Amino acid sequence: MTTKRIHPSERFCEVSIYNGIAYFAGQVPEETLKKDAYEQTKEVLSLIDKLLAEIGSHKGNILNAQIFLADMKDYEQLNQAWDEWVDRSNPPSRATVEAKLAVPEWKVEIVITAAV
Repeated sequence: MTTKRIHPSERFCEVSIYNGIAYFAGQVPEETLKKDAYEQTKEVLSLIDKLLAEIGSHKGNILNAQIFLADMKDYEQLNQAWDEWVDRSNPPSRATVEAKLAVPEWKVEIVITAAV
């Protein structure tokens, strides 16, 4: 088996694929840093959709999601964006925790694992 790396840099890659499973790096907002958690979450989910499409997968194949919120007060906004996006017929297992994120303007970071 070989490992395929999508968008590698010297520090990390966006997705590593091994044995039909895709392991994503944490996805964070790029455009909506001054937006609320709902808008940031929508952007991050859109980035995930693009990467999934690039590797020939889709959100119905997401196995697990780990969500990091800078402040749990944003949990409701996160869930609003998530519920509008998630494949309700094939929802992944999910965990959400509060964490200090690397950039103070980030409100959310999402890490997924998906089948390819």
